Amino acid sequence: MNVAIYSQLLGSQHQPVLEVLFGALQRHKARIWLHPLFAPVFKLWQQSAGLTCSNIDTSASVPNNLDFIIIIGGDGSFLKAISEFEYLHVPFVGINTGRLGFLADISPDDIDTAIDALATGKFLLEQRPLLELQPHIDEIKHPFALNEITVHKCDSSSMIVIHTYIDDKYLATYWADGLIIATPTGSTAYSMSAGGPILSPAAQNIIITPIASHNLTVRPLVIPDNGTIRISIESRELNYMLSLDSTSVVLRTPTEISIRKSAHSISVIKLDGHGFFPTLRNKLMWGADKRN
Repeated sequence: MNVAIYSQLLGSQHQPVLEVLFGALQRHKARIWLHPLFAPVFKLWQQSAGLTCSNIDTSASVPNNLDFIIIIGGDGSFLKAISEFEYLHVPFVGINTGRLGFLADISPDDIDTAIDALATGKFLLEQRPLLELQPHIDEIKHPFALNEITVHKCDSSSMIVIHTYIDDKYLATYWADGLIIATPTGSTAYSMSAGGPILSPAAQNIIITPIASHNLTVRPLVIPDNGTIRISIESRELNYMLSLDSTSVVLRTPTEISIRKSAHSISVIKLDGHGFFPTLRNKLMWGADKRN
């Protein structure tokens, strides 16, 4: 079993997680490649913890024989890892040391079970669609998003004006703080916090969710994912912000961009009992009685 390990930041509180993870990987005689952003942090931790771990590869280039990519962190780390690995067709699995964790949904207590499942093939593999930005913008290295592509105002009190078309058919003009174009995966992220609907990852749809719209009757809209969304942005301040998941750039207005479902997708590993509906129920505490 050949695995890659990625994490953005580790502290002393993560030491038990690393001990269990690398212990489980060694028991299965896994070959481990450390992402260059993670390797220096790991080496410092390894020295302080006195951990001896064999079969560690810290080369700069990604091996071409990876079986899995393991991410330690929260959903933000998961999103960052996807772009760092440049959308390789290798399954991602997330160990949650963050907060909510819809993508990185394996708790530290389940690490041994997770590694056993990887070694024996007892897991589910979900294909998650990506959104693609057109035209590609020089300031954005990877024009893809797993959760959402968002246009929103910069730091000012002025709304932006967003003319929106679907397959060149006029939909609406939004006077708002911004507009979120989300995948089913992103339906539990920024779009949900802005009042958008929750979709199953298996749904073949795209969500259009306005942010603080000045038109009180405007509501989020779900459309099929085989169309192209074209938006034209105007702003009194002449600038707006464009975000693809956790990557943001400030651009000038007026401008026009198109968003469509990408030909690329990613594979996400889910353990038995860690499907979307149990995760949704547990993370959002649906049905939990908090009256005591």
